[in-house]
Amino acid sequence: MAERSTAAVDVADNSGDEPLTAKADQTTSDGVAQNRERETDSEEAQGSGGTESPGKASPPELHSGHKLARRYRLEECVTRLDGFSSWRAMDEKLRRAVGVHLLPADHPRARSVLAAARSSALLGDPRFVQVLDAVEENDLVYVVHEWLPDATELTALLAASPLEVHEAYQMVSQVSQAMAAAHREGLAHLKLTPGAVLRTSSGQWRIRGLAVNAALRGISSDTPQRSDTEAIGALLYASLTQRWPYENDAYGLSGLPKGVGLIAPDQVRAGVHRGLSELAMRALANDGATASRHESPCTTPEELVKAISEMPRIRPPEPVFTAPPEYQRTTYQQGTYGRQSARPGVTQPVQAPPPPLQSRTGKALKWAVSALLIAALGLGSWQLADALMDHGKSDDTKQTQTTDGNDKTGNKTKPVKPIAISGARDFDPFGDGSEKPSDIDKVYDSASGTYWQTDFYKSADFGRLKPGLGVILDLGKVQQVGKVTVSFVGATSVELRAASGDTAKEPLSFNGYTKVANGSGTAVSLKPVKPVKTRYLLVWLTQLPQTDDGTYRGRVVDIKVTS
Repeated sequence: MAERSTAAVDVADNSGDEPLTAKADQTTSDGVAQNRERETDSEEAQGSGGTESPGKASPPELHSGHKLARRYRLEECVTRLDGFSSWRAMDEKLRRAVGVHLLPADHPRARSVLAAARSSALLGDPRFVQVLDAVEENDLVYVVHEWLPDATELTALLAASPLEVHEAYQMVSQVSQAMAAAHREGLAHLKLTPGAVLRTSSGQWRIRGLAVNAALRGISSDTPQRSDTEAIGALLYASLTQRWPYENDAYGLSGLPKGVGLIAPDQVRAGVHRGLSELAMRALANDGATASRHESPCTTPEELVKAISEMPRIRPPEPVFTAPPEYQRTTYQQGTYGRQSARPGVTQPVQAPPPPLQSRTGKALKWAVSALLIAALGLGSWQLADALMDHGKSDDTKQTQTTDGNDKTGNKTKPVKPIAISGARDFDPFGDGSEKPSDIDKVYDSASGTYWQTDFYKSADFGRLKPGLGVILDLGKVQQVGKVTVSFVGATSVELRAASGDTAKEPLSFNGYTKVANGSGTAVSLKPVKPVKTRYLLVWLTQLPQTDDGTYRGRVVDIKVTS
């Protein structure tokens, strides 16, 4: 059985909630759920938590190996709770792992779960775990979503230690911005717990269960923005202190001492960043502001984003480099390899150098060497003078020739000429066949402020969905191509491929183009090693840069072709 990854499944956990037979959300006069202060983690859904409530619809009798829509093969049940279950499954069509929520079609919350899943899928924000499918068939309702095997829950991170200051700052910034974007589209989370916030291997923070987790459990709120903002404040509080900001223990964290009330994070633990401590207090429901600066509380994610932007930016810590070991000279480097080492206190005798050649044979040898050196110098001088005289004669003879003859016989450097691009089109043979075709003419319009861009992907290698995509250039006729210069937004890896010179029509398959050059950067010069004559060129992108929102996409500003 494959290893379970609770960080990768949108688990419908029951941490911090009252029993599901009770009303899910009891609000106070300001709309903040009272049951937050009674949160516990006794029923954390880790594959064995929770029981079915009486009177509810029974969960479907499914097992490992069952297929949904002849495509999704169930592999491991992660949660079975209150008439629905959560599974790790395999999408056999795309050969990737997915998560699946299942409940009977006659479940009292089946309609609301379908509506929440479809609304969440329409958002399409990469900062959320994406809903891939929401279907009702064969008396079943199921929601298919992403599975992130490389992600780690905030719960697991806090089990080891509080987050480092910059990491906590990145978490609250990205989560607040994501929830502000969701609320602008009319979507709320209402179940934003440490188990719903994930950190990927690239350092990005993602949120799972948008709208769906609350719908699965029947949670609602009269003030959803205030509820989600308070939840973000609790996440920040826990990240700074490794404590849950209420009296009861929850999510593997100890609560605050009973009777003390809500105290600032920098009073709970030494060394907490003052600005983040005050931000957490402003986000939590505390009927006012912090005691130190008396700033107004944040009641919506949008206000929280604004408050974060007004803070001084927290920079990442400086990298720590390990000092190399001290250099130690060995006996081999000292020139005594293979010799007996000297004992301490014993002076080694100094060997005298060999005497110079003082005998009669030695003197004769020195005179012979000197004579040979003198003869060699004389011969060399004579040959040099003779060569110079011959060169002068040849120059005098050639003075009568005209310079026109030299121009006709000499080698000239062929001037570089620009080659006009008569047309271009997007080329996506391993995907859906199309990639932003309406903007393709921007790759050769010579305007620095415009560009053609790809769709966004989850990683630099196109989310492992395909080996690449690109742009086909039509030069109008077969021409000699000397160099192709491509400008990008962000460092991009690219290959230059060319169709055969005798090709009359544009090749429609990837195999119709041969790789002639490659490079990487923001301004890449692609020069074939051998001369290339062709009409059709393929600029093929193989690695994409990361954008500010954490996704990956290629952006081609301009392409120039010269002979």
